[in-house]
Amino acid sequence: MKIYTKTGDAGDTGLFGGGRVPKNHPRVEAYGNVDELNAVLGTVRAADPMPRIDEILVPVQRDLFGIGALLATPDLEKMLKHLEKARIDESRVAELERAIDEADAELEPLRAFIVPGGTPKAAALHVARTVCRRAERSVVELASETEIPKLVIIYLNRLSDLLFTLARLANHRGSGGEVTW
Repeated sequence: MKIYTKTGDAGDTGLFGGGRVPKNHPRVEAYGNVDELNAVLGTVRAADPMPRIDEILVPVQRDLFGIGALLATPDLEKMLKHLEKARIDESRVAELERAIDEADAELEPLRAFIVPGGTPKAAALHVARTVCRRAERSVVELASETEIPKLVIIYLNRLSDLLFTLARLANHRGSGGEVTW
């Protein structure tokens, strides 16, 4: 099977489960941003490996594949099956919250805005956080015109909080220090 199909040469793309839309459609924008986030998380894991942080991120990357498939599927029934397959539910969001609390317990209380940077790991996590926020905004935009399970937005919101906290943790553990605004 060839990697190129030439079917998108006119500026449209096929959706999971059928149908075609322009490549600038809000649905494509949403799953494209989630895909970009997944790739950025791969970069985070490659930068300055930190076992506990990387352990948290691998299942998140798997979650993002499921969310991407869901967003690429215009059929709500099929969408919900993708959500089940990805095992993204309230308990998965609670796992993200536990990881935030666990990391936060190791950190000084937040008293000011943090200027992104520090160690390579922390800087990459800050980039991931901003890409996550963009993905969240694009999913919210898509949800304004079609039904998207609310859990996807909640997951992305919590994930961006986790990525911020992990960036702080990476700086703390890597002696990168934090620069405040």
